[in-house]
Amino acid sequence: MHNGQDHKGTDGKEGMRKRREFASQEDQVGLTNKMVNAQVGQDDRTHGYFLDLSLSLSARTSKTPPPPSLPPPPIPPPPHEGPLSLQSNFLIPPALSTAQQPLQPSFIPIYNPASPMSSPRSTAAPPPPMASVRPILRLQPRRCSPQGKSPTIPPPFPWATDQRATVHSLAYLMALNITTIRDQVQCKRCEQQYEIGFNVREKFVQIGVYILENKDTMHHRAPSSWTNPTFPTCGHCNQQNGVRPIIAKKKKSINWLFLFLGEMIGYCRLPQLKYFCKHTRNHRTGAKDRLVYITYLGLCKQLDPNFPFDD
Repeated sequence: MHNGQDHKGTDGKEGMRKRREFASQEDQVGLTNKMVNAQVGQDDRTHGYFLDLSLSLSARTSKTPPPPSLPPPPIPPPPHEGPLSLQSNFLIPPALSTAQQPLQPSFIPIYNPASPMSSPRSTAAPPPPMASVRPILRLQPRRCSPQGKSPTIPPPFPWATDQRATVHSLAYLMALNITTIRDQVQCKRCEQQYEIGFNVREKFVQIGVYILENKDTMHHRAPSSWTNPTFPTCGHCNQQNGVRPIIAKKKKSINWLFLFLGEMIGYCRLPQLKYFCKHTRNHRTGAKDRLVYITYLGLCKQLDPNFPFDD
C-alpha cells in the first residue's frame, strides 16, 4: 500500500515536471514566433526605409548638376626639341609610334605640342622657333614692246628698215638708186586721190640748211611752218593748200620719210608722234611742237648719222 502511494507520488511529480517543460517550450516557441514576427516587420520597415531613401537620393542626383571635370594632369615635356614628328601631326598613340615610351593611361588625351588647346598650366617646353623665311624679291620685268610686239617688222617701204619708225641712210638710198619718195595724197576739195613724190637729196639738203640756220632760235621747239604746214596744191582742181597726206592707220606703216621731205609731219596726231619718239628712243612727253621738233631732227640723223646737231 505504501509502495503504491509512493509510485503515484512519483508519477505526479514527473507529470508536473513534463507539463512545466512543455509549457516552457510553448512559451519559448511563442517568444520565438514573436521575435520572428518582429524581425520580419522590422525588415519590412527597413526595406521600405532604404527604398524611400534610394528614391530620394536618385531624385536629388538627377537634379544636382554634375561636378566640374578635373583638368588633365600635366604631361611631361617631350624628350627633345625639334620639328614635329608624324606622331604629333597625325595623333598616333605613343604605344604604336615607339616601344621606348611608357604607356599612357587611356583617359589621358594625346599630347600635341602644336595644338592651341593645350592646357595653359602645362609645363611643356615651347615649340622651337620657325626658321626665318627670306622674303621673295619681286624682280622688275624687263621692258619690252607692249602687247608682245616684236621690235622688228617687215619693211613697209623700200627706203624703210625692219626697225619701227626707222629709214635707211641717204648713202644707202643713193646706192640703190632710190631718189624719189612717193605716197598717196587726197585733195580736201575734190577728194581726188593720187600719188606725188619728192626728191630725197634736194629736200633733205633744203631742210638741213633750214635747221642749221635757225637752230639757235628754235629752243627745241618746232616753228609754226612745221606745226601748221603749208600743203601742196591739188593737181586736179588746182586748190592751193588743199592736198593732205593719207597716213596709214597702223603706225608701223606710216611713211615717215615722205612726210619729212614734204614738211608735213605736223599733220600727224600726238599718238603717232609719240610712237616715233618711243621707237627711236627719244623723250615722248611734251607739247606737239616739241614732238615735231624731235621727229624732224631724228629723221635728219637717220639720213645722215654725221648730222651736226642733235635734238
